[in-house]
Amino acid sequence: MQPEVSFLRNTLLAHAESQPQRLALWGDTERLDYQRLFEEVQRREALLRTEQVEVVALALDNGPEVVLWDLAALFAGVACLILPPFFSASQRAHCLQQSGATLALVEPRMADELQACGFQQEGLFWRAPVSARRLPIPEGTAKITYTSGTTGSPKGVCLSAESMLKVARELEQASRETAPQQYLAVLPLAVLLENLGIYAALLAGATLSLPSQQELGISGASAVDWPRLFGQMAMRGAQSLILVPQLLLGLVIAVERGLMPVGGFRFIAVGGARVSADLLARAAKVGLPVYEGYGLSECASVVCLNRPGAVRPGTVGKPLPHVRVRLAEDGEVLVAGSHLLGYLGEAAFQSEWWATGDIGEFDADGYLQLRGRKKHQFVTSFGRNVNPEWVESELTQRGVIAQAFVHGESLAENVALLWPLDPNCTDAQLQTTVQQANAVLPDYARVGRWLRLEQPFTAANGLLTANGRLRRDAILARYGERFSESLTV
Repeated sequence: MQPEVSFLRNTLLAHAESQPQRLALWGDTERLDYQRLFEEVQRREALLRTEQVEVVALALDNGPEVVLWDLAALFAGVACLILPPFFSASQRAHCLQQSGATLALVEPRMADELQACGFQQEGLFWRAPVSARRLPIPEGTAKITYTSGTTGSPKGVCLSAESMLKVARELEQASRETAPQQYLAVLPLAVLLENLGIYAALLAGATLSLPSQQELGISGASAVDWPRLFGQMAMRGAQSLILVPQLLLGLVIAVERGLMPVGGFRFIAVGGARVSADLLARAAKVGLPVYEGYGLSECASVVCLNRPGAVRPGTVGKPLPHVRVRLAEDGEVLVAGSHLLGYLGEAAFQSEWWATGDIGEFDADGYLQLRGRKKHQFVTSFGRNVNPEWVESELTQRGVIAQAFVHGESLAENVALLWPLDPNCTDAQLQTTVQQANAVLPDYARVGRWLRLEQPFTAANGLLTANGRLRRDAILARYGERFSESLTV
């Protein structure tokens, strides 16, 4: 067993012995203390060792079961694939086929999906014959996490236990000063960042709340029942959690309106997409302890993080101790010390530095500020480089605009396509929001013209990835003529 895996296992055993009745996992209805958690993981680990499989797939909603099986796979040395609930059925089928998983545990509603993939239910497990088409898995793979990127076919990122658990230990140490004892898992566990957040909470001996996504009021990639979500936060006494920017925006608005108390929160990490400076300022003003970070699946999630005593608004923090970060000549962020073993179906990654595709710069004190994706950068007709994610984050994190797409390649002024949060939102309200965003942007990045969309970007219409990212080429192909110089609103 690898040293980092042994450390996690021994830590859980120590918790089981020192605080056996401490609540460890709290699902919709089920509760397990640390003693029972360790016993249940051991039982599942023994089952997986008996099965002698290379890859186990989990398609379980957030709850104690998915954590128990995930830990059991880690300790048994079995590669674990957690299927994202926000993927389409065809994307999940692609993941199962490509990974060659022959053992799966899934929600009952997915029975037809598994049968269509050749699986048959036998007792506790769904089984498939060994796939002759399975792609080779890099040696030492403990987790296969799929990132949909900007194409329809997800890519399988193979990670070692060592790389993941180093990040988990750093996350636990980063939050240790605030001593959160109630951690709430908000994101699906198929999101690597949430998966590692759970390891960090268990290392700390905290109580880990794992309500199902339905219980939280979250469905798909972006639908949220806000009162239900805030009710769970309050009822479970959440002190620490990981949020994406849109969830943070909802929480900030709720606190501003007096709908959610702020006193119990101790450590709120935010990442997954660019966070606007305005949103961070609003969070600080109402007293939310928000710490922005940065990472990517290929580098085992978190690379940089603001933390108590080391916060620099407008940056994603300093690199974590286990990684080295430098900038290429064109400003691209390069990371060493933590990276994937390889993509499924591709050659193993053997370079020292991983090119992230993100553009950034360091300030004098070593805090990293991101400018956007290298491949999305456009050049205006005045020769100015603009990263659209920067502008889009300022537009969408003000509580009025749900979706924004900004383009300005070879144009005299940047143009935005906008979809409001509220269908009853007036054009005047959209214009005011655009002006507010422009007020904090330099002139070359400001939106000169905008168009209200007739329908939102969705995965169904081919303009979003399954996990909610803009398909930029598809949007340009669909709306290309709208960016002409003759555009008027």
